[in-house]
Amino acid sequence: MLLYFRLIKESFAFAINALTNNKLRTFLSLLGVTIGIFSIIAVLAAVDSLDRNIQENLSGLDKNTMYVSKYSFGPTAVPRWQRDHFPQTEYKDYEFLKRNITDAEAVAYVIFGNNETVRYEAETIAGVSVTPVSNEIYEIEEIKIGQGRFYTEAESISGAPVVVLGYSLAENLFKNVDPIGRQVRIYGRKLTVIGVIQKFGSSLFDSPDDKAYVPANFVRRFRTGGPEGVPGAVIVKPKKGVDMGAFESVLVQKFRVYRGQKAGDVDNFFVNKMSGMTDAIDSVIGTMNLMGWIISGFSLLVGGFGIANIMFVSVKERTNLIGIQKSLGAKNRFILFQFLFEAVVLAVIGGLVGLLLVWITSMVASTFTGDFKFVLSFGNMALGFMLSTAIGLVSGVIPAISASKLDPVEAIRTGM
Repeated sequence: MLLYFRLIKESFAFAINALTNNKLRTFLSLLGVTIGIFSIIAVLAAVDSLDRNIQENLSGLDKNTMYVSKYSFGPTAVPRWQRDHFPQTEYKDYEFLKRNITDAEAVAYVIFGNNETVRYEAETIAGVSVTPVSNEIYEIEEIKIGQGRFYTEAESISGAPVVVLGYSLAENLFKNVDPIGRQVRIYGRKLTVIGVIQKFGSSLFDSPDDKAYVPANFVRRFRTGGPEGVPGAVIVKPKKGVDMGAFESVLVQKFRVYRGQKAGDVDNFFVNKMSGMTDAIDSVIGTMNLMGWIISGFSLLVGGFGIANIMFVSVKERTNLIGIQKSLGAKNRFILFQFLFEAVVLAVIGGLVGLLLVWITSMVASTFTGDFKFVLSFGNMALGFMLSTAIGLVSGVIPAISASKLDPVEAIRTGM
């Protein structure tokens, strides 16, 4: 065992000496591996960070939540002309589903709205996402109130002129003034602020910090939506533990009967599931990972060829030395380990430099992107280290074997 440790130590020393004696060549070889490892780990870190931020943004939503609407949130086989004739999902549909879907934890009605202007005295903020929705959204989205309260069922049904503001929206409108009880103007009408949502932070989607919630029935008083009705949806959150397939089947069947659809008719509504959206996001993330591996793989391939080329040159230059070592009793495995260690050390150093560059890049990127954090996980760092080691082994094994099999007499004669 001690013999092997000594063999490894001496081989390692020979490798380091060879690398330090050819600094320019070593640097150029390192460059290929560094770029390859940097490319792969940077892509993986960026995709992981994106995935983590998306999951955090969706953490408040139950993946089983369903949106019943005339609109499909994804690709559909139903032709456009047929979808255009679907009726809007109205308040009466919400009332029916709320009464008849027994395994639902909460059922809410939301009106799809445009961005609005919110005013308070001299302060005006345009392009605010105002969501007209019934009070049950408080349970579905698990909204956390920082000040005041959310509107009650009675206020929701009566369409009371009240509003709950996002943290940033309230801060920009009221500065250092307590917003609770103050009146703002939305839709050209006065509404009383009864609550402010806790600070959420930036989001890849609409951040609650910049949103406002108002009772859907308040908006229904003045918004007709034309002959097609008001565009909206019924949001259904099933109870935990229910069979989702059975739940959706019951919902679809009851809603078809309610709308008077006959057997064989295409559903004139869509049941859009949040799980479908998250599956689509996961699919996109997976595709991005795959493309990153393919593109970065070419960089690694170039780095591997660079190391192999340098190692063949190194074997050629040191043929005479190899012959002398073997004539003095050096075993084949000593020569093999000597060149193999040189390739591995070269690749590992390149990989570590690549990881360092990824870490620096992630720190700088996180500084400029605010709440979006780029994360270089331990798993990605370990992967980078293993990849660089594997590149060194694969790239150096053939030159190392060729060096170990040289005939000492021929090697000395060739070197001379």
